[in-house]
Amino acid sequence: MKKLFLIANWKSNKTLQEAEKWLHDFQEKLTSENLDLSYKEIIICPSFTSLEHVNYCCKNLNLPIQIGVQNISPYETGAYTGEVNGVQIKELANYVIIGHSERRDNFSEDNKIIEKKVEMANKHDVSAIFCIQNAQTPIPENIKIVAYEPPTAIGTGNPDTPENAEEVAKNVKEKTGIETILYGGSVTSKNINSFTKMPTINGALVGGASLDPFEFLRIVKNA
Repeated sequence: MKKLFLIANWKSNKTLQEAEKWLHDFQEKLTSENLDLSYKEIIICPSFTSLEHVNYCCKNLNLPIQIGVQNISPYETGAYTGEVNGVQIKELANYVIIGHSERRDNFSEDNKIIEKKVEMANKHDVSAIFCIQNAQTPIPENIKIVAYEPPTAIGTGNPDTPENAEEVAKNVKEKTGIETILYGGSVTSKNINSFTKMPTINGALVGGASLDPFEFLRIVKNA
């Protein structure tokens, strides 16, 4: 059975108290469900403000969850006000989302900046979850996880079709040799299986639906 990556991108949401409650609710429901997670990697990507507390809670609750971040500085340690660098991130997380269309659009991140972020992630052994908007999006070298997120599907409630997502995944795999390709964009517990049952799709990057611990657990269960 293929390994599935199920990633919760909380974006700019949740206070410390809200993040802690999410994790406790998730743990309680997960325990009652008694799911087989042997082939599923669950990754939570909180805001930087709650990153340390989420890490602590996951360990304290013995949750089978890996921690990721939503951004990484393209620079090393130094005089870069407002940035969080790879050395700091590696203390608390093993994954980072890079190239998301919201970063490209809202913060004017171009391919040059994105490539520098990938370099920093690789240098500090933080696995990049690299977002592409279509099969033509340039992918830097040394990427092992790609998430196909069509902008028209992000936060709109209008996901891509599983068939088209599979075509994009196959195209990327054939061009790059990257084995782990995810789908993202209006993912729910009702449609997740239609994507993960596709031969080339290895999971999902989940936005809005991941804010509800019970809905996210249903996504994990149904994948």
